[in-house]
Amino acid sequence: MRFRTALAAGLFGSVVCLGLLQAQKPFKQYPAIEYEDFPLPPDYKDTNHEWVRARLRYPDIYGYPNDSRLSLGPGRPWPGQWTMDYPRSDRHLLQGVRRLTRIDTRSVEQVVSLDGSDDIYNWPCLYAVEVGHWLLPPAQAQQLREYLLRGGFLMVDDFHGSEPYQDFLGPLNEWETFTHSMTRVFPDRPIEDIPDNDPIFHTLYDLQDRFQVPGYSNWMRTHTTYENGPTGKQPHWRCIRDDRGRIVVAICHNMDLGDGWENSDDPKYEEKWSSLAYRVGLNYFVYDLTH
Repeated sequence: MRFRTALAAGLFGSVVCLGLLQAQKPFKQYPAIEYEDFPLPPDYKDTNHEWVRARLRYPDIYGYPNDSRLSLGPGRPWPGQWTMDYPRSDRHLLQGVRRLTRIDTRSVEQVVSLDGSDDIYNWPCLYAVEVGHWLLPPAQAQQLREYLLRGGFLMVDDFHGSEPYQDFLGPLNEWETFTHSMTRVFPDRPIEDIPDNDPIFHTLYDLQDRFQVPGYSNWMRTHTTYENGPTGKQPHWRCIRDDRGRIVVAICHNMDLGDGWENSDDPKYEEKWSSLAYRVGLNYFVYDLTH
């Protein structure tokens, strides 16, 4: 009787595991704004790892993916603002995770969408870039809320300023654009500044002294670390918390950590910026795994 019970339990567990594996969408590489043929790591097909960092594919204010008002030229449709720095930033970051921690990570990112399926729940650590340009419809905002309240973690990065400036197609305020969609996700949860003594700044590295990490192209063009006017000068480390006080959305405003990872091998980009970008990212990931 015990043998049959154990056998049934084992078969049930196998079915559950098989179902989970089937539910996970396979790795896929998408067209991007900056890179068309960035090389894949030799082991990119190796899925036998404990941790994967996902990147959010979202609709943007330019009409992606349905009816974009932008293009990259003949035969190159607009790939979406979500692809900024992708995939070079992701691959460099994951190399750093392997070198600097004992996290057993896959060498490539996972692109995920808020498509109503259960796929996003397979990837507990999510990154969204250029969220000053995202535009989440209500159904996607609702699923992101569900994802976060189930224990997911979202890090947003690379958006600047809180005043209007002239964008490609007219005036844009990146902070207001971000909060417009974020309020759909959490209409009743405030955005707050993260205090210096918060555990998220002390999980792996002590990050008491932080500074602005600039975007690469803006630094090369203007030699300033800020973007989009005076309100872009001060870096803000903000968050949204769940009912237990755990940070579920880490908001990196007026900085570009993605460029710090992306350009970590470029001698024209200062080492101190990339170094801080890695330390912040690793602290956030370890926090997510331990809180």
